[in-house]
Amino acid sequence: MNIATTLLKKYTSISLMLRIFIGLLIGAVLGLTLPQWEAISLLGKIFVSALKGIAPVLVAVLVMSSIAKAGKGYGRRFTTLIAIYILSTFIAAVCAVVGSFLFPVTLDLAETASVDSSVGSLSDVFSNLLTSMVANPVVAISNANYIAILFWSIVIGISLKTMASKATVDVVHDLSSVVTKVVRWVIQFAPFGILGLVFTTVRESGLSVFSTYGHLLLLLMGCMLANALIFNPLIAFILTKKNPYPLLFTCLKESGLQAFFTRSSAANIPINMALCRKLGLDEDFYSVSIPLGATINMDGAAVTITVFALAVAHTLGIEVSFVSALFLGVIATLGACGASGVAGGSLLLIPMACSFFGIGNDVAMQAVAIGFIIGVVQDSVETALNSSGDAFFTATAEQHDWMKKNE
Repeated sequence: MNIATTLLKKYTSISLMLRIFIGLLIGAVLGLTLPQWEAISLLGKIFVSALKGIAPVLVAVLVMSSIAKAGKGYGRRFTTLIAIYILSTFIAAVCAVVGSFLFPVTLDLAETASVDSSVGSLSDVFSNLLTSMVANPVVAISNANYIAILFWSIVIGISLKTMASKATVDVVHDLSSVVTKVVRWVIQFAPFGILGLVFTTVRESGLSVFSTYGHLLLLLMGCMLANALIFNPLIAFILTKKNPYPLLFTCLKESGLQAFFTRSSAANIPINMALCRKLGLDEDFYSVSIPLGATINMDGAAVTITVFALAVAHTLGIEVSFVSALFLGVIATLGACGASGVAGGSLLLIPMACSFFGIGNDVAMQAVAIGFIIGVVQDSVETALNSSGDAFFTATAEQHDWMKKNE
């Protein structure tokens, strides 16, 4: 028992980033040299399943606890933050539209692919979002429906704040601390999960994935990096009148790198909470804003949805006007807000976006399959952008509020 404890302490004393990098290298080497060792893939499946299982519970209890314990006077700050989240996501979608028009990408789709005559409308997207929002809360947690989880958690949190005793609120708060601790334990074993995920990708697709879909990957990553390094800092500068890059690079280092490997905005919540604490932000504010951001701040998801939908349209020879593409950006923004906070969540919204151009599900799901093939890069960069943005915009909103109060 003492030996196991000693080994565990030595393991956790090593930088998590170093452990993850080692796991990534070992996974790639094993995938190339020993592809017959299929059992290694189980490590990745267990890790992803663990994240999928605990992340919805984490968001639910964190939001309930934070709302119940929050003080007064945060209305304007939260209004600013939500506006920033939605604006940045829409800008990301527009950036993807412009990138797709400047550097059009085509995909290798089956010849039998056809175009459906039914076109998804903006009202359909709103209807689906509203219906999803009021879904059964228990089912929402089991299905990782984060829009419904967020909605019911806020409602229950407000109810706890107005009606429950302090002892009850403390119990919910303690529960959120327990679940947060469990997520931190899961993340400690991320190196083994990354090893399994990389092994599976390299074993099934080899390194050819980077050449076959290199153009697509470059477009996706270019749009995401443009948002991370240009447009998001521009939003922050306009609101705070300060150089945003020191804060940005801190968030990318402390949060983005971790999220790159865990590939889950929801699972990265404890890391962002610790970063906000390190930055000296208001706990009552960031304890709500970070889970909220993991749900609706989805710049990377908006890029993925938009780029894939336009790539499919270009492949099928569908003429898309720039105005129609901008409407797609609106749909991608709304859809991204409901994207699952776990690995690959945005890919499942590609069929919704494709339907706007009358593209059938048979074609769209082929694009989803391609997305999973390149997901080891695409989803990692996407999550790094999303999660680092949660902390970055939380700090921006608080600085903006502080500046307004002192004018």
